[in-house]
Amino acid sequence: MKSFLKYTLATIVGIMISSILMIIIGIGFIGIIISVGDKPVEVKSNSILHFKIAQPIPDRGSNNPFEGFDFTNFTLTPQIGLDQVLKNIEKAKTDDRIKGIYIETGMYSPGIATVEEIRNVLIDFKESGKFIIAFSNDIMLQSNYYLCSVADRIYMNPAGIMQFWGLRSEVVFFKGAMEKLGIDMQIIRHGEYKSAIEPFTSDHMSEESRKQTLAYMNSIWNGMVNKISNARNIPVEKLNKYADNLTINRVSVAFETNLIDSIKYQDEVLAELVQLSGLEKDHKLRLVSMSKYAKVPKGKTKGFTRDKIAIVYASGVIGFGEGTESSIGSVKYANSLRKARKDTNIKAIVIRVNSPGGGALASDIIWREVDLARQVKPVVASFGNVAASGGYYIVSTADTIVAQPNTITGSIGVFGTIPNIQKFLNDKLGITIDVAKTNKHSDFPAFYRPLNAAEKQFLRTGIEETYKTFVTYVAEGRKMSFEEVDKIARGRVWSGIAAKENGLVDIIGGLNKAVEIAAEMAGLDNYRITSLPVQEDPYQKLLNQLSGNIKMRMLRADLGEAYRYYHNLNRLLGMDGIQTRLPYEIEIY
Repeated sequence: MKSFLKYTLATIVGIMISSILMIIIGIGFIGIIISVGDKPVEVKSNSILHFKIAQPIPDRGSNNPFEGFDFTNFTLTPQIGLDQVLKNIEKAKTDDRIKGIYIETGMYSPGIATVEEIRNVLIDFKESGKFIIAFSNDIMLQSNYYLCSVADRIYMNPAGIMQFWGLRSEVVFFKGAMEKLGIDMQIIRHGEYKSAIEPFTSDHMSEESRKQTLAYMNSIWNGMVNKISNARNIPVEKLNKYADNLTINRVSVAFETNLIDSIKYQDEVLAELVQLSGLEKDHKLRLVSMSKYAKVPKGKTKGFTRDKIAIVYASGVIGFGEGTESSIGSVKYANSLRKARKDTNIKAIVIRVNSPGGGALASDIIWREVDLARQVKPVVASFGNVAASGGYYIVSTADTIVAQPNTITGSIGVFGTIPNIQKFLNDKLGITIDVAKTNKHSDFPAFYRPLNAAEKQFLRTGIEETYKTFVTYVAEGRKMSFEEVDKIARGRVWSGIAAKENGLVDIIGGLNKAVEIAAEMAGLDNYRITSLPVQEDPYQKLLNQLSGNIKMRMLRADLGEAYRYYHNLNRLLGMDGIQTRLPYEIEIY
């Protein structure tokens, strides 16, 4: 027995030492990869900026050298942010070493408002006389085609697939599943268009939900089709006919209808790029990736200045606490805004919002800091793909609101949810819960019993007060009456262009436009940009990635396309208390 314990202990110690050594070796290996990627970037003459859309593009690039590192197969795919993409294209316009831009699309969409922003910068780039070539080697998504429509030439692989059949909205309903499980979602809302709770209460869209969905989808689609029409010289009527009839069923048809310029394999496209860049025929093509070009310093500057404009990036669902880099924590963002307000070198603040909303109280905490900042310096809001419900709430008091025509915004409404899983516990699991309490409602809110009339009224009062506060803030910020805001609120979702028409948005434009407005309001000609919140320490983030992110990646790998349904259900079940949140997750491809 003594010998057995000795060998068992030795085995356990050996496993622990081996694990520690493997972690050290792994981190060292990662460090070597990162150090190679951090070498100074040399851009040679006759180079081409390579814009490969191979993964999502967040609003803000990360300073984390481990970002894009896949711990499941030890590969590094640097992730680029929208802020870096915009700066890169602007730099490339006046960089004599860069002869043009090569766009290579993949099976990812950056989001329709992000596409709009990049597309506009590409249009400006073309004024330099430099070329833009676009190529798809597999699937050309509609949003990516919209981006590529500004290119001088669009090519596709002969075996590729082109999406061109219009937009759709898919909502997954869980009512039947909840009934089978014995779970009852107890819901109170204000706003007939606030349809975030419908997946729990119905098996189809309400008329109000369908109406608002069709309104903003038609607005976005019409905007896309009109600009494609101008870029490709194809009548709008023809484009809609192609979509209605599923005309573009082969790449050859896309070529025949002038949607693309030619059918080529990638090697043929690369050979053409060699020629366009001015290199000899057999010379190696000089492609500079977006991630590498981001490390190249900008050309001439106006000299050092202490004056700064702070861009506060607010992306993700709004909640309490510190949050993460993909969510908005009330504590972190309140502190960041307070810091920007008190920093005398920061002369103006731009808040970049890409959020479907979240908790009402967390949103109010952030709103307060935005309102305080507005009282001492200019505050401009810039909307990305989505800035709705709580995402609109937090910046409703901003001096100026800037959005893209295809931004999803509005959704000024409130709801509350409390699940009752009594039947599930009793009938499915055989679990019962008994309670001893000092007062009648001491166990409120409880997940193991239904709400009574007094408790429902308590929640309803909170919902109504939150809605009243929300509309009041918007009315004050937009200089409208309560009745005017209430008429366009009630949970209704709007496109950016429609929001401009009804007064929820001031100016159509992107992040660069918002910064220009902030600079003008602050009277700045020379300034620096500082980004907030301060990003997480890369090595701390690495430890987090070794746990949570690996689990997420494994789930994604196992579930494939079904992962988004799992994610959406998990997100919906996590909604408790009073919410100012978009009805559902919106992705436009």
